Amino acid sequence: MTPDYWAQAKRSLARSDPTLARIMRRHPGIALKRRGKPFFTLARAIVGQQISVKAADSVWRRFVDTVEAVEPGPVLETSRPALLACGLSRRKAEYIFDLARHFSSGVIDPGSWTLLADEAVIERLTDVRGIGRWTAEMFLIFNMLRPNVLPLDDLGLQRAIRLNYFSGRKTSAAAIKRLARNWEPWRSVATWYLWRSLDPVPVEY
Repeated sequence: MTPDYWAQAKRSLARSDPTLARIMRRHPGIALKRRGKPFFTLARAIVGQQISVKAADSVWRRFVDTVEAVEPGPVLETSRPALLACGLSRRKAEYIFDLARHFSSGVIDPGSWTLLADEAVIERLTDVRGIGRWTAEMFLIFNMLRPNVLPLDDLGLQRAIRLNYFSGRKTSAAAIKRLARNWEPWRSVATWYLWRSLDPVPVEY
């Protein structure tokens, strides 16, 4: 499912930011899509924490091959040694088990979050062990399809901004925030295209 705001966001960003307009022209015919259920998205984001996209893809493929299905029940039935054998760190395996328990018990119920503001969703998710702000922001972008998320801590976004706007020079979070004001209310879309400037193949969350 592609967000219904995508075409409008692209037109708006192209008018306001020539750099983004150029990136978007280089990547026609692709868009953000919701690919999985909430548990799938969060588990995939946990796997991707603090490692490269390539490494995360490798671990994720082995994880999917190991569990019966990427759902809370089958994950809880999978042994810890089996998860560790996928390449997950001990801590990430614990986080995914804890996430599965939260879903199974109903403590996490994303279906009831539709009307919540972005920060309220982040607050609920970061109450769960192993879910920090970055993981919650990935959930907002890839599962809830929220249009105006700016994941400041994302290393890929930081690198793309350095390369596309600052000639590769290191820049501060404050400078990124100032730049991103020009992208509102479509910062998720701007972020997604900046990721494409580094890797044309979208990550599947």
